[in-house]
Amino acid sequence: MDKKYYQLLKAQFTSKEAVLTEIINLSAICELPKATEHFMSDVHGEYDAFNHVLRNGSGSIKEKLRECFPEISATELSSLATLIYYPQEKLDLEFNRQTKATFENDCRQKLIQLLATVQFVGRKYTRSKVRKAFPEKFRYILEELINEAQATKDKQDYFDAILQKLQDLGELPSLIIALADTIRRLTVDHLHIVGDIYDRGPHPDKIIDRLMKMPSVDVQWGNHDIVWMAAFSGSSVAMMNVIRICSRYGNLDILEETYGINLRSLLAYAAEYYQPSPAFEPRLTEEGSLSLSEKELLNQLQQAAAILQFKLESQLIIRRPDFQLAHRDVLHKINFDKQTIEVEGKTYPLENFSAPTIDPKQPERLTTEEETIVHHLLKNFRCSNKLRDHVQFLQEKGAMYLRYNGNLLIHGCLPLHENGDFKSFRLADKAYSGRVLLDFFDQEVRTCLAHPEESTDLATDIMWYLWVGECSSLFGKTAMTTFERYYIKDKTTHIEKKNPYYQLREHPEVIVRILENFDLPQDGHLVNGHTPIKEKNGENPIKAEGKLIVIDGGFSKAYQKETGIAGYTLLYNSYGIQLVAHQPFSTVKEAVEKGSDIISVKRLVQEVKERKRVKNTNIGQKLIENIQDLEYLFEHYESY
Repeated sequence: MDKKYYQLLKAQFTSKEAVLTEIINLSAICELPKATEHFMSDVHGEYDAFNHVLRNGSGSIKEKLRECFPEISATELSSLATLIYYPQEKLDLEFNRQTKATFENDCRQKLIQLLATVQFVGRKYTRSKVRKAFPEKFRYILEELINEAQATKDKQDYFDAILQKLQDLGELPSLIIALADTIRRLTVDHLHIVGDIYDRGPHPDKIIDRLMKMPSVDVQWGNHDIVWMAAFSGSSVAMMNVIRICSRYGNLDILEETYGINLRSLLAYAAEYYQPSPAFEPRLTEEGSLSLSEKELLNQLQQAAAILQFKLESQLIIRRPDFQLAHRDVLHKINFDKQTIEVEGKTYPLENFSAPTIDPKQPERLTTEEETIVHHLLKNFRCSNKLRDHVQFLQEKGAMYLRYNGNLLIHGCLPLHENGDFKSFRLADKAYSGRVLLDFFDQEVRTCLAHPEESTDLATDIMWYLWVGECSSLFGKTAMTTFERYYIKDKTTHIEKKNPYYQLREHPEVIVRILENFDLPQDGHLVNGHTPIKEKNGENPIKAEGKLIVIDGGFSKAYQKETGIAGYTLLYNSYGIQLVAHQPFSTVKEAVEKGSDIISVKRLVQEVKERKRVKNTNIGQKLIENIQDLEYLFEHYESY
């Protein structure tokens, strides 16, 4: 095998000189500064805010501009930054405000500034990488302009002639847009999404479409992502949960218009069997966006989806005793005659409970009508080409966790006992805990996605367990009290007790032990999402003496009253790690016209003593392995 490997390697390099050139090239790259990683989490369909944070690099672009142009005013810097964030919109605004001659002159000046910015942000990359960051159709022109931006007197006329011809042909705006795109791409090299793209906000599809176009990105699955993946892959209970949440937040457009899922039969069923109920009022972020009749229909649909979800969940609990979810088989705990329910040994009256299709003797059983509706809906989910593309992207770019550059990225938690030991999930007399547990879940998710037929197999049922299970690293609570929050007035029953991990993660020794379990160094960090940090109450997202960072700060508008901010993001460059807090985003129009931004404050999490190099990264380790192979080939070239 070694011989075949080196023969194939030799076929790529047709001379010893070519091998030597590649060794020198890779060795030099290893000594370059580490590129910037950008971490985002729990974006929950809030595309505009997500897109803005992506475009401004969590403030990185303004920092680069301050370093590149220390002499310009704050107003001019803000205007230039906005041009980089939204080049087309900013150019359109200026074109409508200015005369043609003034606009063209302004474009020339802005183009020169952007060329200088590209040179500045591209300093730590190879010329080849900077060249590849240019849009292909403008690559030659931009290379020439970059190289001659600081032209000597002898070549000034050459530089000016290029600009003049671009101006005559009306291409200056196109070049500005291309340079702005390049600056954003070079400022942030890699993006991590630490879970929860879906639910609550109106445009998770736009977020995934945007991610699919990015050159370097990974995703750690969140519980809200998994439930959508499960719905596509044949889990009827997950599907009803997805429909229920879309109804709750007024986001049926995602299902019907974006993914082409026909809800007509379910809507007719909901209107026939259910009346609007106070407990099912839709949670809308923009009041007045829907009519009264539309709100009532959402209310009825949410009720119908909830009861169908509880029925289907009961069926799953019965067929999967190993999941130890019997305490959550809520329908079998109802006294239908007295309209009460037993929860943890106590009896509570039911409020607004309407379930006209439930058979008290077999509450989990679907009626013939319901079976037809569920089967039809599953077929719709499975036949959605756009949903298939999005789930495939999440499968290819996603995982339960990621070890990257010495850090561990997990959406939720590592299930722990109160003494800090890893909590086990037992299945068929086999126990899984710690990293082994997450590897098992990851494998089952991929098994489910590989066989997306409508089914009730183990892998598909585990997808639902990841949404509600006590040992799920994506959930991390003893129970999901959806039923109680709808139908029981006593709010003590609404509490979802968190896994001890969420208290123990304050202790650095616990995080060190988790990092060791994943074969990561003690000076690494654990990056979490999932649980919104209530900054307005004084909660600190930096925990365990800086070893753990929680970056769910409330991108979702539904959380912002609780958190007091609109999300955290994280930046990790060659100088260290910074946590960035964001204020709520208004509109693109306001950002362009007023230059408004949403950065509130940056906090230093870690400052490295020695600047990180590419050789200290995951990519660098692969390059070092490649160099070693090439050096061996160089020494034994004639032997192969």
